[in-house]
Amino acid sequence: MRVIAAMSGGVDSAVAAARAVDAGHDVTGVHLALSRNPRSYRSGARGCCSIEDAGDARRAADQLGIPFYVWDMGEEFADNVVDDFIAEYTAGRTPNPCLRCNEKIKFAAVLDRALALGFDAVATGHYAQLESAPDGTIEMHRAIDMGKDQSYVLGVLTQEQLAHSLFPLGDTTKDVVRAEAARRGIQVATKPDSHDICFIPDGDNAGWLGEKLGPKPGTIVDEDGTVLREHDGAYAFTIGQRRGLRLGIPADDGKPRFVLDIEPVSGTVTVGSRESLAVDALECIKPLWCGTPPAGSLDCTVQLRAHGDEHRATVHVDPSTGSGQAAVRVELHDPASGIAPGQACVIYDGTRVVGSATISRTARVAVG
Repeated sequence: MRVIAAMSGGVDSAVAAARAVDAGHDVTGVHLALSRNPRSYRSGARGCCSIEDAGDARRAADQLGIPFYVWDMGEEFADNVVDDFIAEYTAGRTPNPCLRCNEKIKFAAVLDRALALGFDAVATGHYAQLESAPDGTIEMHRAIDMGKDQSYVLGVLTQEQLAHSLFPLGDTTKDVVRAEAARRGIQVATKPDSHDICFIPDGDNAGWLGEKLGPKPGTIVDEDGTVLREHDGAYAFTIGQRRGLRLGIPADDGKPRFVLDIEPVSGTVTVGSRESLAVDALECIKPLWCGTPPAGSLDCTVQLRAHGDEHRATVHVDPSTGSGQAAVRVELHDPASGIAPGQACVIYDGTRVVGSATISRTARVAVG
């Protein structure tokens, strides 16, 4: 099988490529250049797409003895990930750019190009597992290493995309991957994991958004509407945020306050108690199913953040998705805190990923 190995420059993608070679595939390494301007957010970035990472990826490919190319995906990345990130924050929502990159770039634009060039699949260093179901469909499951499981950010993949994907690391742990890289002589064996958004070099999301959007003054108010202070932009805040509020005025009960709501038009940011953050009902839009969509209701678990806990839930799928209607309703069996519109709700049946949807509204139904 002819395989494109997406090589980010890290240890995971290098070992994934090596395992694809060991499996007998005809492997070509590809690194993605994701900036319109190579100096704008790729030089010195602490994410997975810096200029330094491109050099690391090339050296790993040379060690493996496979062809290596850099594919320019700058326009697609800017349009589908960076601009989407800015638009979502402007609208008061909290996006996940890594999830959007998987959906629009790595498993759409890259896979489309790979198939057009005659390749059969794309292999990545994501920690997730693929299994063939009795009916012939491809199921995606959580990785063996739950501490590294990345099925959440892959919950946007369709059956067609899964059928042309390889995740060689899903059945192993990160310690084993690093040891394997060292044994193979791959230079990035001890390279630290990337954690930042790749297009924000210093990790200062609020500062980066401020440069792009400029000041948009608003106020921070308590739950009763009392103005606590002014701010320069609601985009600097996320639901559930506690640190960096700089309120000065303590709450009446002396307890910390958290961001409860963001109103993007007026720029009003509402803060309140931890208890007020709890929600147990979600409305979601833009569902994407890894296989056959569930019919009616499904008792399952959901994950609401990339490194968040699983929550027991009942998911109701509405086949009619007219304007203003929620395509997916989620009833959480126990309240969850800090859940923001814009985040992905990824649905699991055991370890199997059923699909995902974007949270559009949260509410508290059960009280007490």
